[in-house]
Amino acid sequence: GGGGISCVLQDGEVFEKAGVNVSVVFGLLSEEAARQMRSRGKSLKAKDGKLPFCAMGVSSVIHPKNPHVPTMHFNYRYFEIEEADGTKQWWFGGGTDLTPTYLNEEDAVHFHKTLKEACDKHDLKLYPKYKKWCDDYFFIKHRGERRGIGGIFFDDVDSPSKEEVFQFVKSCAKAVVPCYIPIVKKHCHDSFTPEEKLWQQLRRGRYVEFNLLYDRGTKFGLLTPGSRIESILMSLPLTARWEYMHTPPESSKEAEILEVLRNPKDWVH
Repeated sequence: GGGGISCVLQDGEVFEKAGVNVSVVFGLLSEEAARQMRSRGKSLKAKDGKLPFCAMGVSSVIHPKNPHVPTMHFNYRYFEIEEADGTKQWWFGGGTDLTPTYLNEEDAVHFHKTLKEACDKHDLKLYPKYKKWCDDYFFIKHRGERRGIGGIFFDDVDSPSKEEVFQFVKSCAKAVVPCYIPIVKKHCHDSFTPEEKLWQQLRRGRYVEFNLLYDRGTKFGLLTPGSRIESILMSLPLTARWEYMHTPPESSKEAEILEVLRNPKDWVH
């Protein structure tokens, strides 16, 4: 039940592909989806094997044309399940993260500081906790590197109260534009070489690998009967590339970003 709206821009002046999904869905949780939730510690008591749920969220992925403008993703969501005895479990999840092709330390600091300010309004412990969670979550295990330079990420948050968590999530969502758009405006007219565009394509290949193999939202969507596949795969870039055994030269700008992806940095202290 329910549904959503997907808006996608392709081949724009600044954004090669950018999309926003808003969804409000409800129904019965599939056994595969329930198994996925139980695997991360949720104790779900089904009635006759059925678990009614409702989920809602907003998500966006932006893949810019210029390799000096980073890719950005954000998603904030609410989930509720009704158990066999009628009690309801609820939780919020989400995050905002940045995936640059080339490292610009000033941009990384701006991005993380803006998210930290949003978190600090609620609790000073949240940013370091959710920054680490983000670094751990967006880890491409088979490559030994992160998808990007992180941001914040959290899931299954159900305390201290529904209203307090909702206010926190709203603060995070409101930080999306100020943390990202100044970076876009700063670099969208930068000149770039064919070699830099090639490196962007290779990095996008990594983005695809993470989203299809590890991303929890993508997997949940694909396991939900009747889901809209085009909207679930909206996060994939318009173009990407895989080259056999590609290794950037030592001390190059390409090697610099790889070092940060393998060893995450503290950007705000």
